[in-house]
Amino acid sequence: MPHGPLSLPARLCLLAWDTDPARLSALVRAGALAELARRGLLTDDDGIATPVDLDSRTGDPVLDGLLELITESFPHRWRVWVTLHARHTLDAVREQLVAEGALRAEKHRVLGVFPSVEHVLADTARADALRREVRRVLDGSASAESVPEPTAAALALAAAAGLPKPLDGPARHRHAEALIRRAGASAPGFEPILRELCAGLADGAPLASLTRGR
Repeated sequence: MPHGPLSLPARLCLLAWDTDPARLSALVRAGALAELARRGLLTDDDGIATPVDLDSRTGDPVLDGLLELITESFPHRWRVWVTLHARHTLDAVREQLVAEGALRAEKHRVLGVFPSVEHVLADTARADALRREVRRVLDGSASAESVPEPTAAALALAAAAGLPKPLDGPARHRHAEALIRRAGASAPGFEPILRELCAGLADGAPLASLTRGR
């Protein structure tokens, strides 16, 4: 991705910034889960997202916050974690993006009394670049093999969430499947985890077929 290193959940937050908040929360959470799994800090234990080392940390407050939440919570399957308390991860990512200048936090009062903060997209160039990249791969202009493996994970999750619109059809499904395979090559055992996360995002959507193993 252009414009310097962004975490996987941060990339997805910018990519899907105009998406419904509940859907955005799930996508960002799926990105954080994928990043932890890709780094080997979360593993799959018979379908359960399981910390590898209870004391492991990444140095990224978003990822470390989620890792701590999973460590201290009752065990859940990957699909459950896509939405469970997902707003916490989105809030942490937004704070991170504000610090990096990609978002702007504007304070105001609701009804002139209650303080509130509205987040506004400040770095539209970076968000537009992310959208262009996912379109190039899903419409076949660029091959999945030409995309770095971590980036392929972001694009696969975005595709599972139905982004960007209005791309659809068999070709999109085929290219998204290639992204899942490309991203899966980044770490042992990562592909089935990514498929589970895509399933959590695509639940009931046309792209749900991508989450089935071969």
